[in-house]
Amino acid sequence: MSGRAPSPVAVDVAVDTQVLGFARRLAAAGVDVPPTRVHAMLEALDVLGAAELRPVYWAGRTTLCGSLEDVETYDRVFAAYFGGGPARPPNRVAVPPVQRLVAVPVDPADVSGDGDDRDAPEQRIATASRIEVLRHRDVATLSAADRAEVHRYVSALLPAAPDRTTRRRKPSPSGPVDARRTVRSMLRHGGEPVELRRHSHGRRQRRLVFLIDVSGSMAAYAETLLRFAHAACRVRPGTEVFTVGTRLTRVTRELRRRDPAAALAAASATIDDWSGGTRLGDELKEFLDRWGQRGTARGAVVVIGSDGWERGGPEQLATQMARLSRLARRIVWVNPHRGYIGYSPSTGGMRAALPYVDRLVAGHSLAAMQELAGLLDSSGREGDRARGHA
Repeated sequence: MSGRAPSPVAVDVAVDTQVLGFARRLAAAGVDVPPTRVHAMLEALDVLGAAELRPVYWAGRTTLCGSLEDVETYDRVFAAYFGGGPARPPNRVAVPPVQRLVAVPVDPADVSGDGDDRDAPEQRIATASRIEVLRHRDVATLSAADRAEVHRYVSALLPAAPDRTTRRRKPSPSGPVDARRTVRSMLRHGGEPVELRRHSHGRRQRRLVFLIDVSGSMAAYAETLLRFAHAACRVRPGTEVFTVGTRLTRVTRELRRRDPAAALAAASATIDDWSGGTRLGDELKEFLDRWGQRGTARGAVVVIGSDGWERGGPEQLATQMARLSRLARRIVWVNPHRGYIGYSPSTGGMRAALPYVDRLVAGHSLAAMQELAGLLDSSGREGDRARGHA
């Protein structure tokens, strides 16, 4: 590919949806596309505008390509995704014209964290500078409009679990000699060893399992975590999502809906114990008895979203966490209070669970959600277990 930019063109579907779909297609073609690069492309389009195809092309090529080797694949996927053949960049793409975004002065009150935004227009377009401010704000302090903007970005994340080696082997240019395929090749060539065939173990992504606390103390953060889980369900169809409070509820089917608003509405209608109490130990036991022990948690990356408040005894939670740690490959605990300066795990539930947790991370802001997506997408290979790391 020559790498020439496509000619100008008008656009006609939501820009973030188009960018997310294109990033997935590019990742499927073998290009490493972490969530940070997707957000970089969105921020570039905020500045350049997407009313023409040329800035869309260059915004993606500049942010999504990590090396010169990625450019050829990028050009081919771009041409195939937006129309036209790989030998010639497309002339048209379906995306609606969007308003060019310009930087505006940020009110110091916006940085203070009080979330009071009554004077802002209802349909205000967030600028790149404002999104950068919102990235680090606690979602519990945001106004409804700012929280909706943060949730839109959370829904565009691409969380993915680390992969694992499978027993099944596949043809490979390197690796041990595949005796069976080599002999068959020799027989086809009159017994001459024309080529040594090789194979290697395949790799498969690990299952992601979410256990999200929807009790009263987590009410301000539960929706953000559910939107993150919904993004994971879209990227990895094998993801499982449960809510815990006073009862265990499986909401995987509801969160498989493509539209985030429809998925959250369906999940909310299914959850009967929203903003109730917390019985983490009992609900974790029910999960392990009904689902985890039968294979759902076996070898999986388990994400528990909770502040650790436990109405039951911490002994039960410790016992069930020990069971879970023997089944899961990694346990990531997302505690919104982890993002506060000077935080230390002081609740009985957190102290009981911490010895069995691989990573304790924050979950209070967009930046924390982006960090979590990168953590799940990172290597996290076998042996990477650091119990009680805070």
